[in-house]
Amino acid sequence: MAKSDGSSYFRRCSLFWIVTVTLSMGYYTWAVFWPEQLPYDTLGPLGALSEYLVKEYHSVMYKGWWLAWAVHLCEALVALKVCSDKGIDSPSTRLLWFVQTFLFGFASLGLLLKYKAGGRAKRH
Repeated sequence: MAKSDGSSYFRRCSLFWIVTVTLSMGYYTWAVFWPEQLPYDTLGPLGALSEYLVKEYHSVMYKGWWLAWAVHLCEALVALKVCSDKGIDSPSTRLLWFVQTFLFGFASLGLLLKYKAGGRAKRH
């Protein structure tokens, strides 16, 4: 098996984080854009909290939804910079890091930050 020089390093984040972030952002999107369709009474304490927040702070939740995606975009841009700093040159690999970090945030960026580039000088 050929050794990789690190220019195409990619690691998928764990299934736990993929499921957790997807369900959380999905639920948040549902609460912000289709609050009348949420089954509040069947969700227990989460439903009660969601109903309260939707009724009392819907505009804040709406702005928070956009802020959450803006933060994910910033994290994805940071991932591109970190790829450059760690010598990950492959365009397809950089795209994978960007998309994964945009979708799953710090769960992905943390994996990239932990990566120790072997012997390549940091670029500026």
